[in-house]
Amino acid sequence: MNPNLEQLQPYPFTKLQALKEGLQAADKPHIALSIGEPKHAPPEFVSAELVRHLDKLAAYPLTKGIEPLRQAIANWLSQRFQLSNVSADSQVLPVNGTREALFAFAQATVSAGSKVLMPNPFYQIYEGAALLAGAQPHFINCVAENQFKPDFTSVPESVWQQCELLYLCSPSNPTGALLEAEGFKQLIEKADRYDFTIASDECYSELYFDESSPPVGLLQACEEMGRTDFRRCVVFHSLSKRSNLPGLRSGFVAGDADLLKKFLLYRTYHGCPMPLPNQYASIAAWQDEEHVRQNRALYSEKFSSVLEILDGCLEVQQPQASFYLWPKVGDGERFARELYEAQNITVLPGAFLARDSIGLNPGREYVRLALVATLQECIEAAHRIKAFCR
Repeated sequence: MNPNLEQLQPYPFTKLQALKEGLQAADKPHIALSIGEPKHAPPEFVSAELVRHLDKLAAYPLTKGIEPLRQAIANWLSQRFQLSNVSADSQVLPVNGTREALFAFAQATVSAGSKVLMPNPFYQIYEGAALLAGAQPHFINCVAENQFKPDFTSVPESVWQQCELLYLCSPSNPTGALLEAEGFKQLIEKADRYDFTIASDECYSELYFDESSPPVGLLQACEEMGRTDFRRCVVFHSLSKRSNLPGLRSGFVAGDADLLKKFLLYRTYHGCPMPLPNQYASIAAWQDEEHVRQNRALYSEKFSSVLEILDGCLEVQQPQASFYLWPKVGDGERFARELYEAQNITVLPGAFLARDSIGLNPGREYVRLALVATLQECIEAAHRIKAFCR
């Protein structure tokens, strides 16, 4: 077996199951706020398109994906992020969701012994990808004093010199914090100086609250710098959160054509093309924005209702984007354990999403609440949390 497997920690939900072992939940209907799995109804027109192309199951799909899907993605990227010239042929590659692609990208681009930088707390795939590529993760703390953005000034010069890959997550899982265009540009300049690749996980980019001010993306910052070749930069997007299609396993990676050419070669051997019915369904999803606006409205209603109830009993604010709340509760593991016993609500301790770095686990005092349940369940959960806190 690959000895690097021994370095992998249990996944957060495995730790959560162990935390709840032996506990007796309150005799109330269970409400799960722990897993970031969208529960809104998938768009019916996407499901219909999937069914309409089931006959395509008789054909092997190409790893590169069909041209109409790549073009639909290129068009969406251009419109959403004001990009002038995205090549559907060389700068877009469909993938089976961002999780699979974020992991695989490190295997294709990182050499053993190098550093892979990532925010802390973080999506655990980043850490696992680095470790199994034989690299060493370097965690960049995201704390309240810095608006939960990674403190890049804390990274020593020697670490930048060893860095081959930097994972970003904006909007952030779990905090919902955003990087602004200027922050992206500063990191692009560092990538040029130290010769590393930026992998920006933007799967929550379409879950925001101000329709007039969507989150900025890495390629958008490249465009503003005149870097239409997106050199050293790639972004990862998905239909899971944007379109409530987590089971479709459909997303894409886009950016630097030279990087994607090598990543496509890796994926050809990796054997992970997207099934053709999924590709045709994805075209329909990327070409429609109305269902995405409706999705945002549903989340906005949940946040408004829940935060009004929790006002004054929890130290929590509305995030800049995403569907998570990140309240400060003192001891996240104790809070999660006792809330489950008292109210039969499952939340995720923030420490399970972070690592000790510079003498600090930046998630230890927090829990993550995913507002993915129905509006009524979220409201009920908020009332129960309020009663628990009091």
